[in-house]
Amino acid sequence: MNREPDRLSMDAEEFRRLAHTVVDWIADYRRDVADRPVCSTSAPGDVLAQLPPSPPRAPEGFPAVLADLDRILMPAVSHWQHPRFFGYFPSNGDLAAVLGDFLSTGLGVLGLAWQSAPALTELEERVVDWLRQMSGLGAAWQGVIQDTASTSTLVALACARERASGHAAATTGMQHAGPPLLVYTSREAHSSVAKAALLVGFGREHVRSIATDAERALDPRALARQLAADRATGARPCAIVATTGTTATTAMDPIDACAGLAREHRAWLHVDAAMAGSAAILPECRHLWHGIEAADSVVTNPHKWLGASFDCSVLFVRDEQHLVRVMSTNPSYLRTAMDDRVKNYRDWGIALGRRFRALKLWSLIRTHGTDRLQARLRRDLANARWLADRVRDTPPWRVLAPVPLQTVCIRHEPPGLTEAELDRHTLAWVERLHRTGAAWLTPAQLDGRWMVRVSIGALATERRHVDDLWQAMQRAVR
Repeated sequence: MNREPDRLSMDAEEFRRLAHTVVDWIADYRRDVADRPVCSTSAPGDVLAQLPPSPPRAPEGFPAVLADLDRILMPAVSHWQHPRFFGYFPSNGDLAAVLGDFLSTGLGVLGLAWQSAPALTELEERVVDWLRQMSGLGAAWQGVIQDTASTSTLVALACARERASGHAAATTGMQHAGPPLLVYTSREAHSSVAKAALLVGFGREHVRSIATDAERALDPRALARQLAADRATGARPCAIVATTGTTATTAMDPIDACAGLAREHRAWLHVDAAMAGSAAILPECRHLWHGIEAADSVVTNPHKWLGASFDCSVLFVRDEQHLVRVMSTNPSYLRTAMDDRVKNYRDWGIALGRRFRALKLWSLIRTHGTDRLQARLRRDLANARWLADRVRDTPPWRVLAPVPLQTVCIRHEPPGLTEAELDRHTLAWVERLHRTGAAWLTPAQLDGRWMVRVSIGALATERRHVDDLWQAMQRAVR
C-alpha cells in the first residue's frame, strides 16, 4: 500500500493553531515580565551546553521549540521590555509594532524592486514622510528605512566621500591621487561613526576626534581650529558628523555651528539622532535640532525610544538623487518598465533584498497616533527630571551631566575616597543592585572615571518604577 509522504512544510491550519499559542505566550510574557528579575544570571556557555551539537534528522515539531524556549532560552534572557530596565537605551517593541512585524514576516515579500512588492515601496514612502512631518523636518527631506543607525551612518559617509571625490568609487575608488579626505566627529560620538569611516575607506588616521565643551557636546571652536589646521596641510575636510543625544550622556552637539563650518569647508554634515531623534516629535524639544535643515543627512531610530520593534532605522537625506547615484545598481533581471516612475529602494542603501519594515512603523503610528506617542515621551522626560532632582537633593549623590532628555548620569561619591577607590565603589554598588534583580543600569566612563547611566524610557516604566529604582540605589550603596 502506498503511504502518503510526510508534509514538507507547515500547513495553514497547523500554523493557525500554533500561532495562537505563540501570541498567547507573547501576551503572557509582556503581562508578567515585571515579575521576573530584569537581568539574566546565566553564565557563559550555559545555553550552549543545553543545545545539541548536531541538528535533528527527524522532525521534532514546533511544540518542542516552545518547550525549549521556556526551559533553555528564557533563563538566559535579560528583559528589555521590563519596567525596571534602565540600561543602554530604550528598545521598545510596542505590541502594535510587533503585530506589524508579524504581518511582514507572514507575508514574506521582498522589496527587490517596486514591481516585486509595490505596497512595500509605497507604504514605506508614505510612512517615512509621516515621520518627517512628525519630526518637524521640511518637505525637501526624503527618507528610507535601513536596519540600524550603523548602516545609515555608513551610507551617509559613502555619500560624503563620493561628493568630495567626484564619484571616485565608480572609477578609481579611494586610490585617487587627490588630497586625503577627513571625517570629523565628537570624542563622545558613537563607535559606529568611526567604524563606518573605516569601512567606507577613510582610514582611522583620517578620522578627527574633536574635544567637547563643559556640557559634553562637540566644541565648535575646537572643530574650527582642527578644520583650519588640516586645510593648511593640504588635507580636505569631507564630512562632519554631529550627534544629538550622545551615547554616554545624551549631549547635544551644536548643529547650527557645525552646519556653518560644513558650508565654509564644503563638507557633508550628517546628524546622528539615533535615540534622541524620537524627541523631535515633541515641539518643545525641536530646539535641540536647531540648524537641522542645513544638514545633508539625518538618522533616527524609531526602534529605540519611539516604540517600533527592532530593526527600523530611518535615514533622511536632502539630495536623494545623489544617494541613488552612489548606491544604485541596475542589473538586467531587476529592470522594469516602471523604473522611471517609481522609487526602487534597493538603490537607497546597501541591501538588495528589503523586508517590509514599514508595516511595523505604520502599525505603531496608526494604532497610537501622534498624541499618544508624544504623551509617553513626555512621561519619560518628566520621570528623568524627577530622578535628577532627587539625586541632586541627596548628597553625596551627584548628577554629572545635563539632562536634556531621558538619561541621567549619576555617581555616589562618599567623602575621603581616592579616584581608584571611587571607581571600585561605583562598580561594586551597581553589581550589588544587578544581583538583586531589582533593575538594570549601565556603568560607563566619563572623563576616564566610572559613573552610572540611568536610561528611562521602557514602555512600561512609570514613576513608581523610577522611585523603586531610587530606593534600590540607596540601599545598594549602604
